[in-house]
Amino acid sequence: MILTGTIVNAAAIVVCGLLGTFIIKNVPERFNEIIVKAIGLSVLFIGLSGALENQNVMLLILSLVIGSIIGEFIDIDGKMKRLGDLAEAKLGFGEGNFSKGFVTASILFCTGSMAIVGAMNSGLSLDHNMLFAKSILDGVIALIFAGTMGIGVVFSSVPILIYEGLIAIAASFVGDFMTAEMITEMSAVGSLIIAGIGFNFLDIKQIKVANMIPAIFIPCVYFGVRALFLV
Repeated sequence: MILTGTIVNAAAIVVCGLLGTFIIKNVPERFNEIIVKAIGLSVLFIGLSGALENQNVMLLILSLVIGSIIGEFIDIDGKMKRLGDLAEAKLGFGEGNFSKGFVTASILFCTGSMAIVGAMNSGLSLDHNMLFAKSILDGVIALIFAGTMGIGVVFSSVPILIYEGLIAIAASFVGDFMTAEMITEMSAVGSLIIAGIGFNFLDIKQIKVANMIPAIFIPCVYFGVRALFLV
């Protein structure tokens, strides 16, 4: 089934997120702070490492600029936070940290190269191995995140289900259009966005990372337009 990998990924986040929320949530504040900083450094490294795979710096810059403008216009960050606040109010979670956990985890789990490539492999060839591996990594991260930011992390499984599911389904129809070069550039943009989350964790500079998400898909437009003119 096309969505097997996506479902397993979402389930891993739910299970590990719940474990983190109810088992390791009572971490002393001084440990909590150093854990958050350690996570920030790790996320920053992961993001920058993936971004270095980029082969077209100008496309990377243009993608981030154009995508950020689109995201700021739509205000994805604001809408995700309002959605988190609404869920917190409706479901009766009074911790006040729900939106932060939901938004941060959603962006991290959705924008990495493994989410894009793994979902595409599921759609193209029913190969779910990359998403299975991602499920293990996301599960560990969800466990730690939920311990510091609460149950909002668990609900990041919903965007994952939608995001990876749509990519997998789309790939099954337009797989021939997606070239290795395009996937590389999309992954590099997504990785640099992940680095932005690292800056947020380290309190270096708060960035509306969610508003940069459209940048991931700008390389698709670029290569599509280029292909039309080369025909």
